[in-house]
Amino acid sequence: MEKADISVESSLARISAEIDTVIARLVNGDTDALAPVLDLIAAAPRVFVLGAGRSGLALRMTAMRLMHLGIEVHVVGEVTTPAIAEQDLLVTASGSGTTAGILRAAQTAADAGAKVAAITTAPDSPLAQLATATIVVPAATKLDRSETASTQYSGSLFEQVVVVLGDALFDALWKRSGLSADELWPRHANLE
Repeated sequence: MEKADISVESSLARISAEIDTVIARLVNGDTDALAPVLDLIAAAPRVFVLGAGRSGLALRMTAMRLMHLGIEVHVVGEVTTPAIAEQDLLVTASGSGTTAGILRAAQTAADAGAKVAAITTAPDSPLAQLATATIVVPAATKLDRSETASTQYSGSLFEQVVVVLGDALFDALWKRSGLSADELWPRHANLE
Protein backbone atom coordinates (compact mmCIF):
# COMPACT_ATOMS: atom_id res chain seq x y z
CA MET A 1 0.00 0.00 0.00
CA GLU A 2 1.40 3.37 -0.99
CA LYS A 3 1.84 6.09 1.65
CA ALA A 4 -0.79 8.22 -0.13
CA ASP A 5 -3.35 5.43 0.40
CA ILE A 6 -2.83 5.34 4.18
CA SER A 7 -5.53 7.49 5.77
CA VAL A 8 -8.49 7.07 8.04
CA GLU A 9 -10.74 7.88 5.09
CA SER A 10 -9.27 5.11 2.91
CA SER A 11 -9.50 2.66 5.82
CA LEU A 12 -13.15 3.56 6.41
CA ALA A 13 -13.95 3.08 2.73
CA ARG A 14 -12.18 -0.30 2.60
CA ILE A 15 -13.77 -1.55 5.86
CA SER A 16 -17.23 -0.36 4.79
CA ALA A 17 -16.85 -2.13 1.44
CA GLU A 18 -15.86 -5.38 3.17
CA ILE A 19 -18.83 -5.20 5.57
CA ASP A 20 -21.20 -4.43 2.68
CA THR A 21 -19.89 -7.43 0.73
CA VAL A 22 -20.36 -9.84 3.64
CA ILE A 23 -23.85 -8.51 4.45
CA ALA A 24 -24.87 -8.81 0.80
CA ARG A 25 -23.72 -12.43 0.83
CA LEU A 26 -25.72 -13.08 4.03
CA VAL A 27 -28.86 -11.45 2.67
CA ASN A 28 -28.60 -13.04 -0.77
CA GLY A 29 -27.30 -16.43 0.34
CA ASP A 30 -28.69 -19.74 -0.88
CA THR A 31 -29.94 -20.72 2.57
CA ASP A 32 -31.89 -18.52 4.92
CA ALA A 33 -30.01 -18.85 8.20
CA LEU A 34 -31.15 -15.52 9.60
CA ALA A 35 -34.86 -16.26 10.10
CA PRO A 36 -34.31 -19.39 12.24
CA VAL A 37 -32.10 -17.44 14.67
CA LEU A 38 -34.64 -14.63 14.79
CA ASP A 39 -37.40 -17.12 15.55
CA LEU A 40 -35.32 -18.82 18.27
CA ILE A 41 -34.77 -15.48 20.01
CA ALA A 42 -38.46 -14.59 19.76
CA ALA A 43 -39.57 -17.94 21.20
CA ALA A 44 -37.04 -18.30 24.02
CA PRO A 45 -38.15 -17.62 27.58
CA ARG A 46 -34.59 -16.42 28.29
CA VAL A 47 -31.64 -15.59 26.05
CA PHE A 48 -28.01 -16.05 27.08
CA VAL A 49 -25.11 -14.63 25.04
CA LEU A 50 -21.51 -15.83 24.94
CA GLY A 51 -18.46 -14.95 22.91
CA ALA A 52 -14.78 -14.56 23.71
CA GLY A 53 -12.83 -11.35 23.25
CA ARG A 54 -14.21 -8.89 20.72
CA SER A 55 -16.92 -11.34 19.63
CA GLY A 56 -18.12 -11.36 23.22
CA LEU A 57 -18.14 -7.58 23.31
CA ALA A 58 -20.23 -7.55 20.12
CA LEU A 59 -22.78 -9.93 21.67
CA ARG A 60 -22.96 -7.80 24.82
CA MET A 61 -24.25 -5.02 22.58
CA THR A 62 -26.91 -7.38 21.24
CA ALA A 63 -27.84 -8.38 24.80
CA MET A 64 -28.43 -4.75 25.69
CA ARG A 65 -30.72 -4.21 22.73
CA LEU A 66 -32.69 -7.39 23.45
CA MET A 67 -33.17 -6.16 27.03
CA HIS A 68 -34.61 -2.93 25.60
CA LEU A 69 -37.29 -5.10 23.96
CA GLY A 70 -38.17 -6.60 27.33
CA ILE A 71 -36.51 -9.93 26.63
CA GLU A 72 -34.90 -11.57 29.66
CA VAL A 73 -31.28 -11.72 28.58
CA HIS A 74 -28.08 -12.70 30.39
CA VAL A 75 -24.39 -12.37 29.56
CA VAL A 76 -22.63 -15.64 30.39
CA GLY A 77 -19.93 -15.11 32.98
CA GLU A 78 -21.62 -12.26 34.83
CA VAL A 79 -22.17 -13.03 38.52
CA THR A 80 -25.95 -12.60 38.20
CA THR A 81 -26.33 -15.05 35.30
CA PRO A 82 -28.60 -17.95 36.30
CA ALA A 83 -28.37 -21.55 35.14
CA ILE A 84 -29.58 -22.15 31.61
CA ALA A 85 -32.61 -24.42 31.33
CA GLU A 86 -34.81 -26.24 28.89
CA GLN A 87 -36.20 -24.04 26.09
CA ASP A 88 -33.75 -21.19 26.85
CA LEU A 89 -31.46 -20.00 24.06
CA LEU A 90 -27.68 -19.59 24.10
CA VAL A 91 -26.47 -17.24 21.34
CA THR A 92 -22.77 -17.73 20.64
CA ALA A 93 -20.20 -16.09 18.40
CA SER A 94 -16.92 -17.77 17.50
CA GLY A 95 -15.19 -17.17 14.19
CA SER A 96 -13.42 -20.52 14.28
CA GLY A 97 -16.23 -22.39 16.00
CA THR A 98 -13.60 -24.13 18.10
CA THR A 99 -13.16 -21.84 21.11
CA ALA A 100 -12.98 -24.29 24.03
CA GLY A 101 -14.99 -22.30 26.59
CA ILE A 102 -17.75 -21.58 24.09
CA LEU A 103 -17.92 -25.24 23.06
CA ARG A 104 -18.20 -26.32 26.71
CA ALA A 105 -21.00 -23.82 27.32
CA ALA A 106 -22.82 -24.87 24.15
CA GLN A 107 -22.62 -28.51 25.20
CA THR A 108 -23.88 -27.65 28.69
CA ALA A 109 -26.76 -25.69 27.17
CA ALA A 110 -27.68 -28.56 24.84
CA ASP A 111 -27.47 -31.06 27.71
CA ALA A 112 -29.86 -28.85 29.71
CA GLY A 113 -32.38 -28.89 26.86
CA ALA A 114 -31.65 -25.34 25.73
CA LYS A 115 -31.24 -24.37 22.11
CA VAL A 116 -27.98 -22.98 20.71
CA ALA A 117 -27.58 -20.37 17.99
CA ALA A 118 -24.09 -20.07 16.53
CA ILE A 119 -22.55 -17.22 14.58
CA THR A 120 -19.33 -18.46 12.99
CA THR A 121 -17.23 -18.49 9.83
CA ALA A 122 -16.91 -22.28 9.96
CA PRO A 123 -20.05 -24.23 8.93
CA ASP A 124 -18.45 -27.60 9.75
CA SER A 125 -17.03 -26.54 13.12
CA PRO A 126 -17.83 -28.30 16.40
CA LEU A 127 -19.88 -25.26 17.46
CA ALA A 128 -21.98 -25.38 14.28
CA GLN A 129 -22.55 -29.10 14.86
CA LEU A 130 -23.93 -28.40 18.36
CA ALA A 131 -26.14 -25.54 17.20
CA THR A 132 -29.86 -25.62 16.57
CA ALA A 133 -29.35 -22.80 14.04
CA THR A 134 -26.15 -21.39 12.58
CA ILE A 135 -25.38 -18.16 10.78
CA VAL A 136 -22.23 -18.60 8.70
CA VAL A 137 -20.50 -15.25 8.22
CA PRO A 138 -18.32 -15.34 5.08
CA ALA A 139 -15.37 -13.54 6.66
CA ALA A 140 -11.81 -14.31 7.68
CA THR A 141 -11.06 -15.93 11.03
CA LYS A 142 -8.60 -14.31 13.39
CA LEU A 143 -5.85 -16.71 12.30
CA ASP A 144 -6.30 -15.95 8.57
CA ARG A 145 -3.61 -13.46 7.64
CA SER A 146 -3.77 -14.15 3.91
CA GLU A 147 -5.81 -10.98 3.21
CA THR A 148 -7.98 -13.08 0.88
CA ALA A 149 -11.28 -12.82 2.78
CA SER A 150 -10.40 -9.53 4.47
CA THR A 151 -7.59 -7.00 4.46
CA GLN A 152 -8.29 -6.20 8.10
CA TYR A 153 -6.45 -7.57 11.10
CA SER A 154 -7.28 -10.71 13.06
CA GLY A 155 -10.99 -11.38 12.63
CA SER A 156 -12.06 -7.74 12.64
CA LEU A 157 -14.50 -8.22 9.77
CA PHE A 158 -16.23 -11.11 11.56
CA GLU A 159 -16.59 -9.09 14.75
CA GLN A 160 -17.91 -6.04 12.89
CA VAL A 161 -20.53 -8.17 11.16
CA VAL A 162 -21.53 -9.72 14.51
CA VAL A 163 -22.31 -6.19 15.77
CA VAL A 164 -24.35 -5.29 12.68
CA LEU A 165 -26.07 -8.68 12.66
CA GLY A 166 -27.04 -8.25 16.33
CA ASP A 167 -28.52 -4.85 15.55
CA ALA A 168 -30.41 -6.31 12.57
CA LEU A 169 -31.85 -9.13 14.71
CA PHE A 170 -32.94 -6.55 17.30
CA ASP A 171 -34.40 -4.28 14.63
CA ALA A 172 -36.44 -7.09 13.07
CA LEU A 173 -37.76 -8.16 16.49
CA TRP A 174 -38.57 -4.56 17.32
CA LYS A 175 -40.49 -4.04 14.07
CA ARG A 176 -42.38 -7.31 14.68
CA SER A 177 -43.30 -6.15 18.18
CA GLY A 178 -45.06 -2.99 17.02
CA LEU A 179 -43.61 -1.14 20.02
CA SER A 180 -42.56 2.48 19.63
CA ALA A 181 -39.16 3.82 20.59
CA ASP A 182 -40.91 5.68 23.42
CA GLU A 183 -42.20 2.35 24.76
CA LEU A 184 -38.68 0.86 24.75
CA TRP A 185 -37.03 3.92 26.30
CA PRO A 186 -38.03 3.29 29.96
CA ARG A 187 -35.84 0.14 29.89
CA HIS A 188 -32.77 2.16 28.89
CA ALA A 189 -30.14 2.36 31.63
CA ASN A 190 -30.66 5.29 34.00
CA LEU A 191 -27.74 4.66 36.37
CA GLU A 192 -25.14 5.95 33.92
